[in-house]
Amino acid sequence: MADFLLEIGLDEIPARMIAGAEAELGRRVEDLLKRERLLEAGGTVTTYSTPRRLAVVATGVLAGQADAEEQVTGPSWKVAFPNDVPSAAAEAFAKKAGVPVAELKKVVNAKGEYVGATVKRPGRSAAELLTAELPKEVLALYWAKNMYWRAGKPERFVRPVRWVVALLDTAVVPVEIAGITAGNVSRGHRILHGEAPVVIAKPADYVGALRAAKVVVEVAERRHTIRKALDRVVRTIPGARWREDEPLVETVVHLTEWPTAIVGNYEAEYLALPEEVLVTVMRDHQKYFAVEGPDGKLLPHFLAVLNIEVDEEGEATIRHGNQKVLRARFKDARFFWEVDQKTPLVERVEMLKAVTFQKELGSYHWKTEQNLAVVTALAAAVAARGKVLDKAGLLQATLLAKTDLTAELVKEFTELQGIIGGLYARAQGLGETVALAVYAQYTPASTDDAIPATIEGQLLALADRIQTIVGMFGIGMAPTGSKDPFALRRAANGVVKILAESGLPLTLSEVVTATGAKADGVAGFLQERLNFFLKDVHGFAYDVVAAALAAGAEDVRDAVVRAQALTAVRGGEDFVAISAASKRIKNILRQAAEKKEVVAAEFASALLEDEEKALARQSAELAGKVAALRAKADYAGALEAVATLRPAVDAFFDKVMVMAPDAGLRAARLGLIQSVLDGFQGIADFSEIVTG
Repeated sequence: MADFLLEIGLDEIPARMIAGAEAELGRRVEDLLKRERLLEAGGTVTTYSTPRRLAVVATGVLAGQADAEEQVTGPSWKVAFPNDVPSAAAEAFAKKAGVPVAELKKVVNAKGEYVGATVKRPGRSAAELLTAELPKEVLALYWAKNMYWRAGKPERFVRPVRWVVALLDTAVVPVEIAGITAGNVSRGHRILHGEAPVVIAKPADYVGALRAAKVVVEVAERRHTIRKALDRVVRTIPGARWREDEPLVETVVHLTEWPTAIVGNYEAEYLALPEEVLVTVMRDHQKYFAVEGPDGKLLPHFLAVLNIEVDEEGEATIRHGNQKVLRARFKDARFFWEVDQKTPLVERVEMLKAVTFQKELGSYHWKTEQNLAVVTALAAAVAARGKVLDKAGLLQATLLAKTDLTAELVKEFTELQGIIGGLYARAQGLGETVALAVYAQYTPASTDDAIPATIEGQLLALADRIQTIVGMFGIGMAPTGSKDPFALRRAANGVVKILAESGLPLTLSEVVTATGAKADGVAGFLQERLNFFLKDVHGFAYDVVAAALAAGAEDVRDAVVRAQALTAVRGGEDFVAISAASKRIKNILRQAAEKKEVVAAEFASALLEDEEKALARQSAELAGKVAALRAKADYAGALEAVATLRPAVDAFFDKVMVMAPDAGLRAARLGLIQSVLDGFQGIADFSEIVTG
């Protein structure tokens, strides 16, 4: 068995793209090795990455494929051997298969008698296969953005390929990728190691050889190193800690090959600015970590992760430069904050007419008017169902929600849209209802985010999203395939998450109807996102999701609860049997409908046998109990009750033939099983549960 190493060396890759590409390259190499029968059982595939490289090391790679035999079929036996004498067709088939005519055999299948042959396929060497197939896999990697860099050449990649290492144990595999032929020479840290070659003798030496060249190729190790470095330097500030920021940690992990950390400072006067502004400047613009005290409030310090190792003098120089840049950023932010306060939000509403929302739909002033209409309808619906809300505050928040788009601070720091509006509303004394709703209007930004904390914020966030979705669908801008330029899937995910996690008594169709616009396709789009929410966010099994949604996909919160209840009971023996019986009942009723059979709405029990009477009686009793439990949303109890019907259902199908010869009896039995099925409605379609 051999080890295999592939390293693709590049110009610096954008940090946000590295993790996905590393994982995809690992999958592609592993799939290739398995597909070509080159990876032994127990073989492993490990991936590595830095800003300048993607790498895969596979263990347990076979030197070559084993020879294989394949059964091939040719023309009919009569054509190949008329009168048992080989014809030209037989000879042509034998030649194509690479066997003597004498080795052809008669093969009998469902279509008749044919001529067949056993063909031996000699295995190819691993080096031959990897040389031929690896370039296709590498160049097929998905990148959000690609580039050409060789004039007249077709390949596109995220950044220019600069070197390739491909080793099968100690032997170089002559893979060629984007004009670069593989060797055994890598490159170390651009500054700390320079351009001196890093020779990789064999795959097992890869990690160590790069470490000696000041490159840590293991992502997990860099992550650990960064966290420890941040802990170490922050301890130089009494009582301080760095503010946990997992996304920023992941960013700097993918920006560095040899990470270290330093602490820097800024003037305490800047702490007068909202911490959202300060943290955004540090995190998003400079990739610095904020520092806070025991009370969670910001301290006038920051931590920077470097991709270099320096002495005290070098550290002081870098710190001075970082502090200078940050100070300039903070000065700009303070200036914009002060300038913006001279124009209150209420005076900025008219300015929205000059800010385009979407060229075919209108300006953000138009968008605001539309949102006001939607939020008014939604507020009326929830108020009618007993929800208490500040309607005046909600309407004012909706009116002012987009006004910060005209603010200088948002133009400079676009990621603070909404947040700045909320902060300005608070600073201008517009009240907490308005401030909190405007501040949280864009949450949740992902399925991991929390929803707005207030009912007014939830309604504003719902109205804004659904109006955007309906408006875009109305002009033919629905997402297609992987394309979603207006992030409508993310908006719809937000709608579903808010309905699932808030106490808003609204259904999906009511939210759509509140727009008052034609919304073809939107209902199906939202239900698709609900399916995604249940499967990919909550992790429910696909058949549980299908069963829950088949019984109702309008009330999102209710669908989640029903899916939870189904998940809890689906493994029970009685429930499995009931699910199988439900599938059988649906099939019988479907076939009966196709034959236009009569299904008795009220069946005469006198026609039925004992097993049928028992099922009818127990089913009727159970239907009332299940309905009462459903009304209380006690779906776990309802499902447990449904499972108790198993003995009666089993006895029925053991002793009774539903499709009896007598038409009256047949209609009665069909009516009976229909009533049994109807008694389960509203919880789940049990026939969707996979029982095998």
